[in-house]
Formats: sequence, structure tokens, C-alpha cells
Amino acid sequence: MRTPFDEAVTRHGGTVLRVCRAVLGAGPDADDAWSETFLAALQAWPDLPADTNVEAWLVRVAGRKAIDITRARARHAIPTDALPERPTALGVARDDEVHVWAQVARLPERQRLAIAHHYLGGLPHTETARIIGGTPESVRRAAADGIRALRRTHHADEAAQSARTAHTRKEHPDA
Repeated sequence: MRTPFDEAVTRHGGTVLRVCRAVLGAGPDADDAWSETFLAALQAWPDLPADTNVEAWLVRVAGRKAIDITRARARHAIPTDALPERPTALGVARDDEVHVWAQVARLPERQRLAIAHHYLGGLPHTETARIIGGTPESVRRAAADGIRALRRTHHADEAAQSARTAHTRKEHPDA
């Protein structure tokens, strides 16, 4: 590979994190998937063909690592009574992002994966179809349905917020 590995991390790290968050939600699991993606990439880096689309390859690896974590969640629930002494903001989505990531997490898995790989990872529908299965047309439809659902939820939330604001102003006109 001609590009130094640290440049690939800098250039594509944000895209990989967005894909991980789209599949796993914002939080430590997404951060773990991001780390595992680049650990795996580092091991494979010397043998990667020079003509490889690095971003597409990293998105594919990230998607697989995220799915591995999703499967591990289902197998190993680890309850705990001990909480950390103080929370950390490392890897936590900003306040203005939390709602969006929660809405993405509520999408059906196929829609979530199609959005993660195509819109956030920048892969064409044909490549996304190879990763998640199905035809490019079915992936295109799943992504479009997911985006439509997110828009519908976003508009409903905006309307509810406007109604609350109007109600508050009506009850407290001097506020």
C-alpha cells in the first residue's frame, strides 16, 4: 500500500466512526468497532493491493466489526451493580446528535445497514448489496425507506416541539 496507514486513519476515521454508530448507536460499542476496524486494517495493510479503494474497504471492515459486536451483545449480557465513579464524555455523541442516532438505531436492521454503508460510508449500492446481501435495487429501496422514515420522524418531532413552544407561550405570555 502506498499511503501510510496513519494518513488512512486520519482521512477515513470519521467515516468509519459514522458507520459504526449507525449500526451500533453512539457509545462504547461503536468506539470498540472503530478500534477493531483499524486494528484489523493495520494487520492487513502491508498485503493490501495498491489499487484498493481504501475508504470502501475500511467501511466494509467496519460494517463486519459492528455486526460482530451486535452478535456478541446477543450472546453475552453482562449485568453489573458497580458503576464508574464518574462518567466520561469520550466517544459520547453530542447532545444535538443523540436524538438522530437514537432514531437511526430504531430503524429495521436492513434499512440501518443500507444507510450506514451507502450514505455514511459512501459505498455505491452495488457494493453495499455485496456486503449486506440482496440486489442493488433492494438495497437502494431499503436505504430510501430508512431515510424516509428518519425524515418523517424528524418532521413529527419538529411539529411536536413547535406545539410545545406555542403552548408554553400561550400559558406564559410574559416569559
